[in-house]
Amino acid sequence: MSTPSLAAGRRRFPLVPTAVLLCGAVYCLLPVAWVLVASTKSGGELFSTFTFLPGSGFADNVADLSAYRDGVYWRWMANSAFYAGVGALLSTAVSAVSGYALAVYRFRGKETVFNILLAGVLMPPVILAVPQYLLLAKADLTDSYLSVLLPAILSPYGVYLARIYASAAVPADVIEAGRMDGGGEWRIFRTLALPMMLPGLVTVFLFQFVAVWNNFLLPYIMLGDDEKFPVTLGLYTLLQQGATTPALYTLVITGALLAIIPLIALFLVIQRFWSLDLLSGAVKS
Repeated sequence: MSTPSLAAGRRRFPLVPTAVLLCGAVYCLLPVAWVLVASTKSGGELFSTFTFLPGSGFADNVADLSAYRDGVYWRWMANSAFYAGVGALLSTAVSAVSGYALAVYRFRGKETVFNILLAGVLMPPVILAVPQYLLLAKADLTDSYLSVLLPAILSPYGVYLARIYASAAVPADVIEAGRMDGGGEWRIFRTLALPMMLPGLVTVFLFQFVAVWNNFLLPYIMLGDDEKFPVTLGLYTLLQQGATTPALYTLVITGALLAIIPLIALFLVIQRFWSLDLLSGAVKS
């Protein structure tokens, strides 16, 4: 008689972790929902009693944001797209080559290099911000686009992911077969290994793009010209000015909402790529 009750208890038990995950999802998405609703409200609606009902000022907020200082917000968005897009592409390329080399080749000091790489993964980026500023100041590169772009090229976590994925996705037999066919090492990497590593490299690109897009401290230290600011730093300056000009708060909230849209779009595109890759892998098998 106790067996059915035990089975029923086991069937009900997954409800507990599901409820916990739902609570976590609500906790994470509630600020996004607040920004979405707040961006639709005018200044008067925002500073009155707040409700989660949409307002009527979204179009005016976007127009005011676009008109602020002759559209400097869209310059900040273009800067963020440049920093994140170019930085993530270069970082993915460096991670692919480095991870493949660490996974496939045997050379003296390989384990030492990998241990240093792990130390770089565990080290918070905040610790490196000031040394990077001092190095780039010696090279007279501060307050330039390169001062934000160059530190983004090398990602220890990206190299680590590429190395792990190359070890799992690129069989040694394929590499040996390519060598027996007379292919050079670069050609083997480009034509055989790189397509196999592509899903992992897409993940590296996504992580690095999001990290650079959301980066605040490094541009804050490196840049002085607000024409070169990314959107994170630009919105921070607007928020600081909002202490004396409350009308700017609506621009900050609307700008924050618009700054999320490229990340959501990128994730949706890459998620589709992951699905297509899994389906093609299943067909090939």
